[in-house]
Amino acid sequence: KRSALILAPTRELALQIQKVVLAMGDYMGVSCYSCIGGTSIHNEVLKLQAKTPQIVVGTPGRVFDMLTRKKISSQNIKMLVMDEADEMLSVGFKDQIYDIFQKLPSSTQVVLLSATMPADVLEVTKKFMRDPVRILVKKEEMTLEGIRQFYINVEKEEWKLDTLCDLYEALTVTQAVIFINTKRKVDWLTEKMHARDFTVSALHGDMAQKERDLIMREFRSGSSRILITSDLLARGIDVQQVSLVINYDLPTNRESYIHRIGRGGRFGRKGVAINLVTKDDQHILKNIETFYNTVVEEMPMNVCDLI
Repeated sequence: KRSALILAPTRELALQIQKVVLAMGDYMGVSCYSCIGGTSIHNEVLKLQAKTPQIVVGTPGRVFDMLTRKKISSQNIKMLVMDEADEMLSVGFKDQIYDIFQKLPSSTQVVLLSATMPADVLEVTKKFMRDPVRILVKKEEMTLEGIRQFYINVEKEEWKLDTLCDLYEALTVTQAVIFINTKRKVDWLTEKMHARDFTVSALHGDMAQKERDLIMREFRSGSSRILITSDLLARGIDVQQVSLVINYDLPTNRESYIHRIGRGGRFGRKGVAINLVTKDDQHILKNIETFYNTVVEEMPMNVCDLI
């Protein structure tokens, strides 16, 4: 029985892909199983023993575990798809991906997908792809079209919090995602906002899976409107109502920028991205503008009207 394996860097993205596969495969009777960390291994083993799904979508650690335990039959895998491939082949995941590769038949077709593919990652792909067909879009043609990009000069880091609170009204016009560079700072900002009686939710990778699932459900349903998160949600997640993204911290690498701001303005909808920029950040913003051949304007007063 032939099957496909889809790998994604985060559990949230793996679950979203599973939903899409099930919706698309509904009339074809396609079975798709999500295999992610933070859930019961015992339950997973039982489910995989009961029925081998045609498509398994999961995160690398748990998928490798199930391949090792022979609960996923590696010999039947005809196709391996890696979503957000540059992230999957980065330092954090690379070893796990190679371990998974070792277990797959050499005839397995490999498909890599990502909105960004730095040159060093393309170089790495040569090691395991045979005569690949490359479909590449120049970074200057990356679509930033539907997203208005702005910056606010905040001079100092400690002024960001007041600036964000001033923006709160604009945030609640729609659903908004606020990106922060560290998990600890996500918790810190969430506490500070709650202390000022602002309603926000938070999500990062150190939370228990049940809590992560609940927060994502609330955000998708619209009952939670503002989500403060690390780069956990920067890639691939589609919540239709999100039209505002705030980079409380500018991302540490320029690839992350387009992934983050692309959470708004998806599929032709309009979006706004606001970057809080300190004196020390100005060169980072310049670097991003040059890299994407784009212009980030100073934020106008009527930002609510643009969302």
